Amino acid sequence: MMKKLLLLAFIVASLQLTAQQMLVGSYNIRYKNWNDSVQGEHWQKRCQVICDQVNFMSPDIFGTQEVLWEQLQDMKKALDGYDYIGIGRDDGERGGEHEAIFYKKDKLQLLNHGDFWLSETPEKPGLGWDAACIRICTWGKFSAKVLDTEYYRRGMLNRGLKYKEKVFYFFNLHMDHVGVVARREAAKLVVAKIREIAHGTPVILTGDFNVDQNDEIYTIFTKSGLLKDSYDAARIRFAENGTFNAFKTNYFTTSRIDHVFVSPSAKVEAYGVFTDSYWTPDDDPDDNIKASDAPQQISFDTYIRHNPSDHYPVFVRLKL
Repeated sequence: MMKKLLLLAFIVASLQLTAQQMLVGSYNIRYKNWNDSVQGEHWQKRCQVICDQVNFMSPDIFGTQEVLWEQLQDMKKALDGYDYIGIGRDDGERGGEHEAIFYKKDKLQLLNHGDFWLSETPEKPGLGWDAACIRICTWGKFSAKVLDTEYYRRGMLNRGLKYKEKVFYFFNLHMDHVGVVARREAAKLVVAKIREIAHGTPVILTGDFNVDQNDEIYTIFTKSGLLKDSYDAARIRFAENGTFNAFKTNYFTTSRIDHVFVSPSAKVEAYGVFTDSYWTPDDDPDDNIKASDAPQQISFDTYIRHNPSDHYPVFVRLKL
């Protein structure tokens, strides 16, 4: 009996470290367009790399930006065990970019969801203020199973594992890249909508905000009393670059315009900006290059390095 209790205690301790933590993310994947393809940034290859990266990281939930309907279908086929919510910003159906939220079907249950436009008329598609593009925010209400630690503190360990439902809201957006007024007013609108929809329930807000951590619009979120930046709150931080790269592998910036904001009560274990790349053959490569200080069966060819998107993804491990 004692061995069983010790084993169960070990299982509980192990699960407690993982079951109550979530891996969340934000990824602007760059919309599919002809000009990018001409310059070598082909969606077919980018999609494969993006989805391989996401499948490896296996976030519980992540927000995407700039995804066209065709791209959504490609990603859903390639991603392992995910479903998504989100509508096209242009017509509320399939037209234009989607700010889709992907979530693990076996880990999270979708309870409710909706969308609103970043404009003076948030209930319908339309340009807001001085924006260059129609902008939208997608949100979902989710529940996750977490271990009931209080149950075990009351001495119920011998009765087996017990779970409880943890409800949270996930908001995902893409603010305008041109209109300063549009960004400022959209930030105010999003904070108001979070207050109205979530009613104090834990919240995660992701997206391409097109403002970095030094912009006064950024403080509309961080001084709202509803949100904090997971970058600042993280115990472990792995961020050797900013989040926008313009498809240039040698560009460096300290600006973070893709953010993961969380409720003040959330405990952020780790934050990372992931700068993974892929390589394609050079038209005029140097082949069979050898390194003098390495085994000679190793040969190198010169290839062209690419980023899978013009933004780097952000992944955050947290406990709500």
